[in-house]
Amino acid sequence: MKIYFVKVMKLTSNIFIPAAVVFMVWLSFFGSGCAQIGFPTGGIKDSLPPVLVKATPLIGSKNVSANRISLEFDEYIDVTDITNNLLVSPLQNKTPTIIINPKSITFKFRDTLLPNTTYNINFGDAIKDINENNILKNFSYVFSTGNRIDSLSLAGTVVMAETGLADSTLQVLLYRNTADSAVQKKRPDYIARLNGEGKFSFKNLPSDNFKLYALKDGDGSKNYNGKTEIFAFTNEIVNPSAEENNTILYAYAEQNKEEAKTTEKPAKLTPAKKISYITNLQQKQDLLQPFEIFFSSPLKDIDTTKIYFTDTSYNRITGINYLLDSTAKKLTLSYKWTPDADLRLIINKDALKDSAGLTLAKTDTIKFSTRLKEDYGRLTLRFTGLDILQNPVIQFMLGDKIAMSFPLTSSTFSNAMFTPGEYGIRILYDTNKDGKWTTGNYTKKLQPERVTAIPQKISIRADWDNERDVNL
Repeated sequence: MKIYFVKVMKLTSNIFIPAAVVFMVWLSFFGSGCAQIGFPTGGIKDSLPPVLVKATPLIGSKNVSANRISLEFDEYIDVTDITNNLLVSPLQNKTPTIIINPKSITFKFRDTLLPNTTYNINFGDAIKDINENNILKNFSYVFSTGNRIDSLSLAGTVVMAETGLADSTLQVLLYRNTADSAVQKKRPDYIARLNGEGKFSFKNLPSDNFKLYALKDGDGSKNYNGKTEIFAFTNEIVNPSAEENNTILYAYAEQNKEEAKTTEKPAKLTPAKKISYITNLQQKQDLLQPFEIFFSSPLKDIDTTKIYFTDTSYNRITGINYLLDSTAKKLTLSYKWTPDADLRLIINKDALKDSAGLTLAKTDTIKFSTRLKEDYGRLTLRFTGLDILQNPVIQFMLGDKIAMSFPLTSSTFSNAMFTPGEYGIRILYDTNKDGKWTTGNYTKKLQPERVTAIPQKISIRADWDNERDVNL
């Protein structure tokens, strides 16, 4: 065991550190057991991003003619993903040269600087310190080649028209050329990114007329050049201002992308000897859904009088509607079901025939029962801010699929029999009254139909009154 001696230092005349304090200090350093003298480790963690200590020319400089900019920081820096982070406004034709040193960044324009123009070099989140990765968020360097710094701005939000949600992968394009064809043939003057909420902001803009677009630029061309690209446009000219503004763009794809075609040869199938089928029946028949039959091959001839429901005494039930879809492989039987009923579906052997002349192997009888009314919930939604004049349609979502939709004719929606589950809710403003979302068309200058997404999901419980107030 080592012995430590503590010298009591005199602070001022006649003032000494008390012995009890010395003992406590001794305990805090050495504890109550044997120990070695050591140096403290760690320290206060650095939580601050790098600080710009010198810029040449100075930030906000005017009448700048030099095409080289030097930025020096107070600590060692790391610059990551500069390609995706860097935005230079106005947009450059040639990619600038960037040289990164331990504590500095040198930026060199390869395009000729435009006269009387304010430039904004935004590094996004690319700059961070090298030890703790503290990010210098959204760092911008601004200067002007003229005698003033433009200070106007333009802000807004991009919404996916079909879902009412944001998609941060889009870019926002700003054109001085207001011709409709500019977005298809020329590069934009300014580009802005979207944040996670779909918001964008252009700063240091001049007073001028602009056209505004949003684009998911898959090919990197900075142009709208395909109907499958996600795109948004404004019908009006936009003007930057010194006040807060919020322009809303509704993005859409005019056409869905075609599924990739496969060149693989289809496997040889053994020819069938009979027609087979499956149904959508799951334990009990849903009171809100039709009975569906899916056949293994397209039907050529069908006799619906030989496909029918009966009760348990085999008394035939009437009032059934039959519909064969365009593929001739799905038959829908619609009927107003009675709760808690025991039924039979009878399909006679000679009721069906496909193009090869095949039929069922035998007459089939399927026994099933319908659900109870108590298996469903009761739902009431009361809307505030709902514009009935815009033909709203409420859509209930399971994942990204529309499970049910109903037109709204008042600010209250009620349904006494609703399938239990957790649903997302969207409001479609059905301009053309066809009951479904309609995309936009830039050539015809038609905006897509709008959808408002309700942030909170709703859980429907069986045999329960489910009520909610929704503020739009």
